[in-house]
Amino acid sequence: MASVIEQCQVAPPPGSAAELTLPLTYFDHIWLLFNHNRRILFYKFPISKPEFVQTIIPTLKDSLSLTLKHYLPLAGNIVCPLLDCSGYPELRYVTGDSVFVTFSETDMNFDFLVGNHPRNLKDFYHFVPQLREPKDAQGVQLAPVLAIQVTLFPNHGISIGFTNHHVVGDGATIVRFIRAWALLNKFGGDEQFLANEFIPFYDRSVIKDPRGLGKSIWDEMKKNKFEMCDIETPPDKVRGTFIVARENILKLKNLILSRRPSLTHVTSFTVTCAYVWTCLIKSEAAIGEEIDENGVEFFGCAADCRARLNPPIPPTYFGNCIVGYVARTRHADLAGKEGFTIAVELIGETIQKRMKDEEWILNGSWFKECCTIDGNRSLSITGSPKFDLYAADFGWGKLEKLEFVSINNNNGVTMSLSKSKDSDGDLEIGFSLPKTQMNAFAAIFTHGLSFL
Repeated sequence: MASVIEQCQVAPPPGSAAELTLPLTYFDHIWLLFNHNRRILFYKFPISKPEFVQTIIPTLKDSLSLTLKHYLPLAGNIVCPLLDCSGYPELRYVTGDSVFVTFSETDMNFDFLVGNHPRNLKDFYHFVPQLREPKDAQGVQLAPVLAIQVTLFPNHGISIGFTNHHVVGDGATIVRFIRAWALLNKFGGDEQFLANEFIPFYDRSVIKDPRGLGKSIWDEMKKNKFEMCDIETPPDKVRGTFIVARENILKLKNLILSRRPSLTHVTSFTVTCAYVWTCLIKSEAAIGEEIDENGVEFFGCAADCRARLNPPIPPTYFGNCIVGYVARTRHADLAGKEGFTIAVELIGETIQKRMKDEEWILNGSWFKECCTIDGNRSLSITGSPKFDLYAADFGWGKLEKLEFVSINNNNGVTMSLSKSKDSDGDLEIGFSLPKTQMNAFAAIFTHGLSFL
C-alpha cells in the first residue's frame, strides 16, 4: 500500500554536542509498559514524484538534522538494563546516533483518508514506521526512541508519520519537536525562527524525588517483564472523527449549570469528555452488549505537572511530566438518564481535587491509582487542545488532518482530543471502535447534540 522510495539515517549536524545522557525520572518509568505513540500529519499539497524526490526529500533531511541538534535525545536510545542486571534506565545520545527515516509513495485515496467518516484503521498503519529493533550491549538494551515516515500521495498530498517511545517524552515535548522541525523546514533552516518555546530544557535535577519514588516505580516496572520491541497488530476496527462545535460546548455547559448550579469545574474539557463517555456507554447497549450494571467504569486523563510543582518546572522541560487522573463510577450511573450530569461532576471533581495536590504527586498515589484501572472498561484521553499541531506548517500550507494512530493500542477506548483545524473554539475527537459500535455511537452522538 506504500512503496519505499528511500530509507536513510538522519543525524544531528557536525558540531552538535558529542553526548547527552538523561536519567529517567519517576514521571518516565511507567511508560516503559505502554505501546508506542503514533501520529500522522496529512498535508494537501499537490506535488509530483520528481518534485518530491528533488526538492521535498533533501529539504526535510536538512531541516530534520538541524532540529535534532536541539533535540538530541530523539536521535539516541533508551539504555535499559536487562531485567536480571542492576542499574537504572536512561536516555543517551552519542555521536553517530540517528533517526531512521523512510520516504515512500502510495496510490491510496488521500481525500478518503483525511475524512471524518469511519475508515479502516489498518489502512493508517501503512503510513507510520516501526521503530528499529533494540540491540544488546553489555548488560543493557539500546532501544531507538523515534522513527519517521514521509509518504507522497502523488499530485494530492504528503503525510508525515511519527512513531516514538513514550519514555522519551510526553505530548508537550513531542509536539514542540514537530513544530520546531516544521518551522526550520518552512524557513530554509534559519534558526532565528526557533522561538524560545521550541528550545528544550534538559536539567533533570529540577524533578525532586524526596521519597525515592523513581526507584520504587522502577522496581515495580521490572516485575512486569516488559518488552522494548515495537510490535503491534492492528485490530479489526474503524476510525472515526467527530467535531464538537463551540456553540454545542456552550450549550452543554449551560445544560449542566441549569441542573447543578453549584458545580465549579465546568469546562470545555469536562463537558466534552463526559458527553463522549456517556455516548460510548449508550452505544454498547444499542448494539446489544450485556454489561454488568454494578460493574465499574473508568475515565482517565493526563495532567501536565510542569506548572503544578513547587517551584514550577519550565514549560519547555524535555521528557515526561504528567500524571494520570482517574474518575470511576458504576455502569448503571452512566447509562441512566442522569449519566451525563454524573460524568461531568465526576470528571470535574477529580481534576479539581488533584490539580493543586503536590503531595499526591510526590508520594506516588497517582501511580497506585492508575494501576487500579480495568483497561477493558475505561475511556482514556490522548492529546490536548493545548497542543496545536494544526499550526505545524512545513511550508506546504495548513495541516489538513491529524490522526493519532496509537489510540488503537488498548482493550478499552482511547479518545484523541485536539483543536479543530477550522475553529479555535471547536474540538476534534477521534477514536477506533468495531464498525457496528461506531455506527451506533455516531447516531447517538449526533442525535444528542441536535436536542441541545
